[in-house]
Amino acid sequence: MPRTTLAELARLFLRLGATAFGGPAAHVAMLRDEVVKRREWLTDAEFLDLLGATNLIPGPNSTEMAIHVGWARRRWAGLVVSGAAFILPATLITGALAWAYVRYGDLPQARWLLYGVKPVILAIVFQALWGLAPLAIRTWPLRALGAVAVTAAAFGVHELAVLLGAGVVAVAAFGLRGGSGGAVCAGLGPILPAAAGAAGLSAAASAVTLNGIFWLFCRTGAVLFGSGYVLLAFLRADLVERLGWLTEAQLLDAIAAGQVTPGPVFTTATFVGWLLAGPSGALVATAGIFLPAFVFVALSTPLVPRLRASRTAAAFLDGVNVASLALMAVVTAILGRTAIVDLPTALLGVLAALLLLRFRVNSTWLVLGGAVVGAIIAP
Repeated sequence: MPRTTLAELARLFLRLGATAFGGPAAHVAMLRDEVVKRREWLTDAEFLDLLGATNLIPGPNSTEMAIHVGWARRRWAGLVVSGAAFILPATLITGALAWAYVRYGDLPQARWLLYGVKPVILAIVFQALWGLAPLAIRTWPLRALGAVAVTAAAFGVHELAVLLGAGVVAVAAFGLRGGSGGAVCAGLGPILPAAAGAAGLSAAASAVTLNGIFWLFCRTGAVLFGSGYVLLAFLRADLVERLGWLTEAQLLDAIAAGQVTPGPVFTTATFVGWLLAGPSGALVATAGIFLPAFVFVALSTPLVPRLRASRTAAAFLDGVNVASLALMAVVTAILGRTAIVDLPTALLGVLAALLLLRFRVNSTWLVLGGAVVGAIIAP
């Protein structure tokens, strides 16, 4: 396979960062379409292992997957270029929204954009599940484990509990013969204590300073598992209740800005930083919340082949992979309720799924097409 250039990595992840709407599950689905199906940089098995490992460390999953791909293609330089390129478009767009918010006191309306894009995103996630599921749930015990994981996630069990629980059950059921249980601990050892240690970072001072903004968001990025709604809970406790830096309304607007823009939802930090200290605040908040993702991926990436080489650790990773897809399936169901709101959106979703599965149309073009359709027909 030809050597991947840094420019090629930058172009791919800048484009994905500018068009990847819909949250982590959608971003992962678009990334799989590009790096597994179109470029064949990774196999589905390798991609699934990286996804499982990503779900076990704190931080924004889709950004960490981009960093993983960069590492796989060009090691340290690729890690930095891929992650930064994926983050940059959302940071610039969210920063522009923050500037408009400070100047005019409200967020620009973009209902037409989400109206057309959400059904397409739903189809993209469905395509990824369709392609990855046969590999992850290749035996009846793994299928049963997947059903249990879906049920647990649907009833609100914490994402990390679902992932670790599935891994432990898989080890107990399938991985005890001929494996070394210590391999799991050896694999996770450098990661989980690092996350726990990061949780002990001292809180920022009550006065707004650039240093305080950086360390508050760095601490958040180092311990946060889950979705943008979990991010809301963390930021509310610090920024609204403890420090009084933002009002409830400002924080909700910041979360909304992260949700309606493409790329990682963690660029909510960009919006908050701008509100607190202008462009400099936006820069340090963004750097703070994403820095732990680069560190955790750099620590965890070399461990994935070691996990797969041990029978016990491989069973653990199989369980985590099944649970990762279960979480994606639950997110897809939730997205479906908000994306398919009438007959036009239902037809748009079906058409996008057909174009993806039958004709393999590039997901980026479908997202852009959905935005155009939304601008034309949105009520």
